Amino acid sequence: MVRAGLTVARLTEAAAVMADETGLEKVTVSALARHFGVKDASLYSHVKNLRELRVRIALLGSAEMTERIAEAVAGRAGKDALIAFADAYRSYALAHPGRYAATQMQLAPEEVADSAGFRRSVELTYGMLRGYGLAEPDLTDAGRLLRSTFHGYIHLELSGGFGHSRPVQESWSRALEALHVLLEQWPSKTNGE
Repeated sequence: MVRAGLTVARLTEAAAVMADETGLEKVTVSALARHFGVKDASLYSHVKNLRELRVRIALLGSAEMTERIAEAVAGRAGKDALIAFADAYRSYALAHPGRYAATQMQLAPEEVADSAGFRRSVELTYGMLRGYGLAEPDLTDAGRLLRSTFHGYIHLELSGGFGHSRPVQESWSRALEALHVLLEQWPSKTNGE
């Protein structure tokens, strides 16, 4: 019998809160069952396994972060769009570290097939980069550069990896300035090179 009040959406939200508070790796079916005061078996009528639960956290996080980025970049282009995009990305990751960690999981195509959040994330990134005059394959390369830069910075920030006395926000702002200059000067390849 399914416990009254337990739904996939409610379980996903509770698991996402747990991930933000204790870390994604500590989100388990057992921990979630304890949170709701039920046996593990009660949850398996809603989610198949731990992987599905974590994928649901990733999809939720992706949708939330993408919405925040979309609102931030609306009506902006070039440097303004880049800064708005990056700041929204970073603020979401810092406010929701567990959900953000879930968005970094490697997901199978079938796991994200119905996810508007993941698809829209790519569209927003490419749209912002097209403002710099980029086209494929440069869009993919520049998108990977931005993602790895943002993720690396955020990972170090969340783990306390910046020990220098210079304010982290000032370094972030300078890094975005440098990325803007790089994107304006992007070394495009011509066909055949």
